[in-house]
Amino acid sequence: MLPDCLSAEGELRCRRLLAGATARLRARPASAAVLVPLCSVRGVPALLYTLRSSRLTGRHKGDVSFPGGKCDPADQDVVHTALRETQEELGLAVPEEHVWGLLRPVYDPQKATVVPVLAGVGPLDPQSLRPNSEEVDEVFALPLAHLLQTQNQGYTHFCQRGHFRYTLPVFLHGPHRVWGLTAVITEFALQLLAPGTYQPRLAGLSWPGAEGLAHPQQPLVSPCQASSTSGLNKGL
Repeated sequence: MLPDCLSAEGELRCRRLLAGATARLRARPASAAVLVPLCSVRGVPALLYTLRSSRLTGRHKGDVSFPGGKCDPADQDVVHTALRETQEELGLAVPEEHVWGLLRPVYDPQKATVVPVLAGVGPLDPQSLRPNSEEVDEVFALPLAHLLQTQNQGYTHFCQRGHFRYTLPVFLHGPHRVWGLTAVITEFALQLLAPGTYQPRLAGLSWPGAEGLAHPQQPLVSPCQASSTSGLNKGL
């Protein structure tokens, strides 16, 4: 059963669990930060995502992401980066007191540190937002109940020149596929918000920069073999 993560008790539990890491991470420099917006859509707990503009440059244009971006020298810390970028991208002003804490950092292929900032943004209609069209093509929410259904979960094998490099989770059957580091951050959020309910498909996450984390429980019989649990192959 999905826990009542939007209740005052659920928020307090999450804040307490994140307090130590939040204090440490806010004092450290990072390359970028994203906001992980926990919202209520017609009374249903959900996470808010963006579809990056297809007009952007770079390899991640058109991808699903959380609002966020590079840290600016004027930002006080990663929390302010995430809140500023969310305001710029979505026109959504999130007060700092609505930030619950910081999730585990992730690392992009260039080893840049990206810090996820979890915040409760309250009742929200994604269609009421007015995103910056230069940065965002679409805003949508995925209910936690959808993300927690095993038929909507899988993993992606990332390959280079025909050889397996690493594996990340993927969330399927929504308006858009959630993959890459956004899926990793989604997994971190689900483990916090729905302890005992969300069971990761991977024994641990394995990608460049994820030192000390395990490889998938299922061995790969051949290079870049697709999994039987909605997994996907993706070339680098």
